[in-house]
Amino acid sequence: MAGQQQALHTQSLAELAKGLSKGEFSSRELIETLLSRIEEHDRSLNAFISVTADQALAVADASDKARSKGEAGTLAGLPIVYKDIFCTKGVLTTCGSRILENFVSPYDATVVERLSSAGAVMLGKTNMDEFAMGSSSETSYFGPVRNPWDTVRSPGGSSGGSAAAVAARLTPAGTGTDTGGSIRQPAALTNTVGLKPTYGRVSRYGMVAFASSLDQAGVITRTAEDAAMLLSVMAGFDERDSTSVDHPVPDYVSGLTVSLKELKIGVVRQHFDAGLNEQCAARVKDALNVLEQQGASLIEVDLPNLDLSVPTYYVVAPAECSSNLSRFDGVRFGYRADGAKDLLDLYRRSRGDGFGAEVKRRIMTGTYVLSAGYYDAYYLKAQKVRQLISQDFKNAFEKVDVIAGPTTPTPTFPLGEKTDDPITMYLNDIYTIGANLAGLPGISVPCGFVDDLPVGLQLVGPHFAEETILACAHQYQQLTDWHQRCPEAYQ
Repeated sequence: MAGQQQALHTQSLAELAKGLSKGEFSSRELIETLLSRIEEHDRSLNAFISVTADQALAVADASDKARSKGEAGTLAGLPIVYKDIFCTKGVLTTCGSRILENFVSPYDATVVERLSSAGAVMLGKTNMDEFAMGSSSETSYFGPVRNPWDTVRSPGGSSGGSAAAVAARLTPAGTGTDTGGSIRQPAALTNTVGLKPTYGRVSRYGMVAFASSLDQAGVITRTAEDAAMLLSVMAGFDERDSTSVDHPVPDYVSGLTVSLKELKIGVVRQHFDAGLNEQCAARVKDALNVLEQQGASLIEVDLPNLDLSVPTYYVVAPAECSSNLSRFDGVRFGYRADGAKDLLDLYRRSRGDGFGAEVKRRIMTGTYVLSAGYYDAYYLKAQKVRQLISQDFKNAFEKVDVIAGPTTPTPTFPLGEKTDDPITMYLNDIYTIGANLAGLPGISVPCGFVDDLPVGLQLVGPHFAEETILACAHQYQQLTDWHQRCPEAYQ
């Protein structure tokens, strides 16, 4: 049993589900194994803000009892971690910020509620860029997350904690949020799978808002099959979320075996420009060749307004964040500065002390573009360009089923390299932001390495085409073993 227990951390979510159902090990044994690994390895990664060991073991025991009675749920006894932007009842929900460092949520987010109802076991809450604002997981009040492939480098962001934890085999799966690439980009930089569903596919209730028209909950896993398992539970209409879409939820797992023959894959001309690392481009092209050999056809498509996605995003997202974060004022909950002279001084000092530099930068930018005299010139114009970008995708999907390309322009970069240059940092999301602006589903899949650092292949589909991109990703993973590679220090 000891030898078997050591191997538990190497198994995917689907493999663990089969092992539990066969009685090869108990949920308690599995959870104890992963909690031990978190204790051993997280010092080098800083992937967790909170570890809920006692709660996890209690749920594992309950799961084992339910399974013995034949009452196990879909995800009974399976471990998961939550990005610390999802509200969890009775557990800290900090959003990586000083202003919420002591906030304990009184309720569960819908995502947490649904996964828990299916039997998933929460191991803890993962570190992240403050309020999901960042591309490197360095803006967290609790310190930067480190990449398991090279701990002096970034795991990407803002869902870097979940990505690092999955890559280091501290958990088989984690949730994330994706506003401009914050699931797919860290997945690409850590050799994991990152799925961003269609906007409205997964409820945003209880997910602390950054940019309400862009944020979407998703997952980071080791395989597309695992992502499909989780999405089948998470997806669906929620009347508590005004942006939730009432659309049928298919069985994503059963759809994974769909053949790639006759699948039309669009290759975006603008993706392979001077900004893309040559070796990354080669790995992505190799991946596309694998799909082509399975019967898919590659068709060049044009997204003429793609180069405007980054400036458009950095008008729309800050505008929405300046509104959403106005609730953190030091009055009702969260950090409150001591010794304020009056109400205005309380606001200034609480927000000034409680927010980090990047959050302040985006709040100020957003307030500026929404102000009288600048609204038409910036915010309104950005929304018009957003529609052009969305139309470009619609035009492309008239010719193809899926759009494929690189997830990031380069492999991961050293911590601290881009913190003093926000524009360079923002450009890390140049290939991912378009899907958010258009509300489309996207997935990043491991497709190789450059100088021992991971590279990701991104697949984007039309609205509610998660089945298609998951099947494409799954079929690719059946033909390659990149996703099975693990950082040597965490094997």
